[in-house]
Amino acid sequence: MPQSDLQEQQLYRSLFLSKTPLIDLRAPVEFVQGAFPESCNLPLMTDNEREQVGTCYKKEGQAAAITLGHQLVASDIQNRIRKWAQFKEANSTAWLYCFRGGLRSRLSAQFLIDHGVDINIVPGGYKALRRYLIDVIDQAAEQKLMIVGGNTGCGKTQLIQALDNGLDIEGRANHRGSSFGKQVTPQPRQISYENQLAIDILHISQHANSLVIEDESKAIGALYVPELLFAGMTRAPMVVVDDPLDIRLQRLCYEYCTSMTEKFSQALGAEQGWLAYEKYLHNGLYGIRKRLGTEKFKVINDVLDAALKQQQNTGSVEGHLNWIAPILRDYYDPMYQYQLGKKADRIQFSGTFQEVKEWLTVNKK
Repeated sequence: MPQSDLQEQQLYRSLFLSKTPLIDLRAPVEFVQGAFPESCNLPLMTDNEREQVGTCYKKEGQAAAITLGHQLVASDIQNRIRKWAQFKEANSTAWLYCFRGGLRSRLSAQFLIDHGVDINIVPGGYKALRRYLIDVIDQAAEQKLMIVGGNTGCGKTQLIQALDNGLDIEGRANHRGSSFGKQVTPQPRQISYENQLAIDILHISQHANSLVIEDESKAIGALYVPELLFAGMTRAPMVVVDDPLDIRLQRLCYEYCTSMTEKFSQALGAEQGWLAYEKYLHNGLYGIRKRLGTEKFKVINDVLDAALKQQQNTGSVEGHLNWIAPILRDYYDPMYQYQLGKKADRIQFSGTFQEVKEWLTVNKK
């Protein structure tokens, strides 16, 4: 690898690990497709201005496009410079970038210099930073991975979060990866999800050379585990959490009911939050209706309605155990045991939540 490339990679690593504030000069339409956690979108051009410049470039060439760009931003440039300067003042270590670290970056930096503000440009811009993070994920797929499996409700995600080398692919996807996995807030864009996972891997790599990841399908809600990472997960050894049914039921009742009631209420207020919570549970159950069968689905749905009524009247979530238990028995457990049977040769240890946690800690390398 050329020395210049190595230096740039070291810079990118440092920027992400230090959580350096970043001014993203790309147009909003570019930013919304995917961004970095510490970036703030303060564009040089609006979406409309960018579109006009792009059209001009295709028809008349670079020189004409640059001239048009200057004309389009001229009326508001002082306001944009003021926003960049304010951000730099509030974040003294900030850097800036455009898509490739080219003309937009140089112009914006010069505007700031003319106003007495110095700022560094990220070489290669967003494209280079994004390429670097993709490489981080691809390289992680080749390192030591350990997969945590277990029936629904065994606390796999909590276990991952408790480990200093745990990579929480569900948490970063903002989805629990099941029919009841949706959260109050939306999932991130796929690119932003991948960027955040890569940055998590960088942080873990500072103190560990292995990753512990939850056993997941390729899709987590509307998002996908990066291809090479998922391929590595399908080859990696496993540990299996095997908690008793009563513990699993209580854990799921808290996750699906107690916690989600609070989250919806905080986000939407008591009345609208309750309606959204009811819809969340009904949609989750509806999502597995074909696996349950029509008659069983109707029976369990009636039990869910009764549990919701009891919760609304008394505040108790105990009634929800009466519908969570049969969906474990009739859907989730048989499905996962079937899947686990195909991975039996990869299982290195099985035990309770605490036993698996201790085993992973002792065997961490």
